[in-house]
This record gives sequence, C-alpha cells and structure tokens, in this order.
Amino acid sequence: MTSRIVVIPTRRAHSNHAEVARSIGVDIIAGRYAEGTRLPGDAEMIAMFGVSRPVLRESVKTLVAKGLLTTKARVGTVVRERAAWNMFDADVLAWHLDAGIDKRFLNDLAEIRLAVEPRAAMLAAKQRSEEDLADLRRSMERMRLEASDSVGFADADLALHVAVARASGNLFMRSIGHVIEAALRASFLLSAPVELEDRDTVLLWHQKIVDAIAVGDAEAASEAMIFVIHNGMHRHEGTVIESAPASVESGERS
Repeated sequence: MTSRIVVIPTRRAHSNHAEVARSIGVDIIAGRYAEGTRLPGDAEMIAMFGVSRPVLRESVKTLVAKGLLTTKARVGTVVRERAAWNMFDADVLAWHLDAGIDKRFLNDLAEIRLAVEPRAAMLAAKQRSEEDLADLRRSMERMRLEASDSVGFADADLALHVAVARASGNLFMRSIGHVIEAALRASFLLSAPVELEDRDTVLLWHQKIVDAIAVGDAEAASEAMIFVIHNGMHRHEGTVIESAPASVESGERS
C-alpha cells in the first residue's frame, strides 16, 4: 500500500494566523518538515507567507499548543515527534485529511474505535432512550436508501455511530465521537462496500447493532460493533486512491 491513500480537502481558515498555522501543520503532517527538523527563520517564513511577525508568532504558538512544534532558545522552532501531536485536536485531524491519510492513520483510528465503540454500544443497549432508538433507525434506513459509494451512505453510517455514542450516555464517549467525526467519515468513504455482497454484510451487521440496542442485549451490541469495525479494516486493505472528488470536501455534508 502506498503511503498516501486519499486527500480530502477541508475548509480554509478564516484568519491569517490560522491559515499560516494550517499550512505549516499540513507540511509537518505530510513530512515536508520531518520530525526534529528546524523550521526556517522568521524572516524567511514572513516572506514565504506574506504576513507580519506577530501573525507568524501567533501561528507558531498555535502549533506549539497542538503538540506539533516546540521552541527552544538558541535553537529555533523544531518539529516534534509524531507521538507528541494532539490527535484529538479537530485541526490536527483536519490537517491529516489535507495532507493525505495513510494506512497507519487508518489503523490508529480503528484501534481507538475498538477501544471505545464496543463499550459505547454496550452502554447504549442498557440506557438508550426512545429518541436515541429513533435516531439509530433513521440512520439505518438512510443507509439502505443511499448508494454504497455515495457521500450520503458515509454520512448515514457516521450518523449511526455518533448516535450510538450519544445513546451510551457517557459524555467522554460522546465527545470522542464528535471530535473524530471527520476522520470517521473519511474512513467510511474509503471502506465503501461497493460489491453487493459487501453491502449486504455491512447493512446486516449495522442492523444487528441497532437491534441489539433496541432489545437491551449489551453483549450482542458490542460483538456486532466489533465485527463492523474489523470488517471496515478489512475493506481498507489494498485501497489506493490518490484524490477525492470535490463533493467529499468537508462542510458539504447532507
């Protein structure tokens, strides 16, 4: 598998310092500034971006806060190791989509999902409300109506998983679900069940999640969620896409 799988452009920033931070952040994540690399000096960066020194410094402060950079006296501004990056920061996740997500990113995402979503499904089965159940069923129905490789199908899939997190009643699980929405959506687009047999499997096991939550079967809900995540990982294998259609851009959700 190539290192780059898919690029999903996100919305541009609304201020000069945010746009400069985004540009540098994408370059770091894409490897154009490697870990341990010192960034060019202020004068060169100011000329590069056409901004003032205060704007540049504010941008650097933003990236330091997100774990991508560190500033050292007599050394300069240095790119930090990947382990220090705040992957639960919405901007950092969005910049990964801009830079191009790879197999490592997808595997890391699947691992955190396996750590959280099965437990969320168990909790949802124990304490979901009728409103939660209605949301789950609406998402399921929408998945059945949408074409498998459409943005609508990915959005419906995402809505179902977010609804499970919400139904869990756990504020941390709900927060994680909202933070990683963009990454989940990209993952679902990549693992679209194009073949009819794959589509039937995806719909069957998502329905199993909903049914188990509806009848209060926590163990079945957890097992179905685990299967869904592993099945998505399996469909990612061998996927190599160099670009995404414009309709996939963040913010164009239906």
